[in-house]
Amino acid sequence: MKVALFVPCYVDTVFPEVAGASLKLLQHLGLDVSCPSKPHCCGQPMANAGFAHEAVPLAREFEATFRDYDYVVAPSVSCTAFVRTQYPALLGHECAVQAMELVEFLHDVVRPTGPLGYFPHKVSLHNSCHGVRELGLSSPSERNIAPFNKIKDLLSLVEGIEVVEPQRPDECCGFGGLFSMEEKAVSAQMGKDKLRRHAATGAEYVTGADAACLMQLRGAARALGVPIGFKHVAEILASGL
Repeated sequence: MKVALFVPCYVDTVFPEVAGASLKLLQHLGLDVSCPSKPHCCGQPMANAGFAHEAVPLAREFEATFRDYDYVVAPSVSCTAFVRTQYPALLGHECAVQAMELVEFLHDVVRPTGPLGYFPHKVSLHNSCHGVRELGLSSPSERNIAPFNKIKDLLSLVEGIEVVEPQRPDECCGFGGLFSMEEKAVSAQMGKDKLRRHAATGAEYVTGADAACLMQLRGAARALGVPIGFKHVAEILASGL
């Protein structure tokens, strides 16, 4: 299969190690992965700010760049959700690109069975809102369905790891993109509340599939002086490979 790795702007700028770990992991699994230099952004910030017209050229560039690939994989839950749910309206047609978030691509398409990575630490699992309710990475607590968690399934392939979850496991961390700037006090308090629940598990690290949430929680940890680390799930899956 032809696979492309899309590195969103904030991952490239703030978490380049996540992009490197994603590429390393996909290549380890035997995939031939391309990394086009553009586009740098999916257009989500513009559209969420009410300037959807400014996101249209980026959506067109995204489709033109990736339309000949079987899958476009992104280590970002919110960017993938934006492409899948908002591009049809921006483009005026169904997007020709099969965009998948890294965890769902690995879990649903690649389906690895052997060991992945070595990470001998206790890790608290963070389920982001977009991942739970738009991409179906885990079961939302408000629905009466059998529980599942694709991130946890993949982490079970990592040697030495102990995975735990906080109370209220799918509650928002408070980031929410522009929400964190427009409602700073509320966002900051939500982040601190969520971080305290992660810390209460006794975990050494917090992990998740969206670096934006991890950025929010890392800020809360610094504000509260909580000594806990943060690793994107791609970094843990690729550790030691």
